[in-house]
Amino acid sequence: MTCIDDKRIADPAFGEALFNLVRKTSCELPADVETALKGAHDAEAPGSTAQMVLAAFLENMGLAREKQYPLCQDTGMPMFFFHHPPGLSPRALRKACEEAVARATREQYLRHNAVDSVTGKNSGNNVGKGFPAVFCQEWDDPAIGVALMLKGGGSENVGSQYSLPDDSLNAGRDLEGVRRVVLDAVRRAEGKGCPPGILGICIGADRGSGYIESKHQLLRSLGDTNPDPALAELEARILRDANTLGIGPLGLGGKTTLLGVKIGALHRVPASFFVTITYMCWEHRRREIRIEPDGSYRFTV
Repeated sequence: MTCIDDKRIADPAFGEALFNLVRKTSCELPADVETALKGAHDAEAPGSTAQMVLAAFLENMGLAREKQYPLCQDTGMPMFFFHHPPGLSPRALRKACEEAVARATREQYLRHNAVDSVTGKNSGNNVGKGFPAVFCQEWDDPAIGVALMLKGGGSENVGSQYSLPDDSLNAGRDLEGVRRVVLDAVRRAEGKGCPPGILGICIGADRGSGYIESKHQLLRSLGDTNPDPALAELEARILRDANTLGIGPLGLGGKTTLLGVKIGALHRVPASFFVTITYMCWEHRRREIRIEPDGSYRFTV
């Protein structure tokens, strides 16, 4: 049975909004990421390898926006984060997302990325079990908020999770221990995650929910300030320390290894203290829209 609110999702205008969200996310970086990349370019030594790499990134970004081509050949895994009023069906929202990514694949805004883990067969339309990823949360607002992140495989491969204490890093169950393991993760990633990167971090939780929360942290603006003063200080310190490692753009050396660090903390059981790190490459492809009850929408990021 279809509830009356689900008719809102079935409206062609809703599908068009999701499709345009996918298209724009694939082709245009948000303003905060562009600003951070330009700042990193200007901060590197004139004529250095790091500055030349960042100049190539900026040129790529401009061409992708102008020609409406994907920013990267790996268009990643689409991850939709919904905030919606009560009464909407998560199944209907997932179906709408599947239709949007299938259309975007046909129109070549997305590469064929959904691979069956048992057979190795590519679905050919970016729709499969758990693909795209869809997360739903209710809110007290008649509008529907949708954030989309396209998560590339190269950066996903260098994500990591630590269990504190970690004697090998002299990292205890405190924020200093968190700092030590995060910097270790950055060192281990080196150039493999397409730096300069952005880190989404979760302190606490269990293993599974820690990774989900770390990805939620990546939806924050690069210029925001954590409302928790202790976490705000830790974010700033990790960013500062990471950018002294000399890894630089694409791991070729330079001042800019990270563009941002975003940390959240969830409650945990006494026996566990996980630190979960999701690494995002320099092409931080994320966008958000707000869809009103009448079907009109606007981009908010």
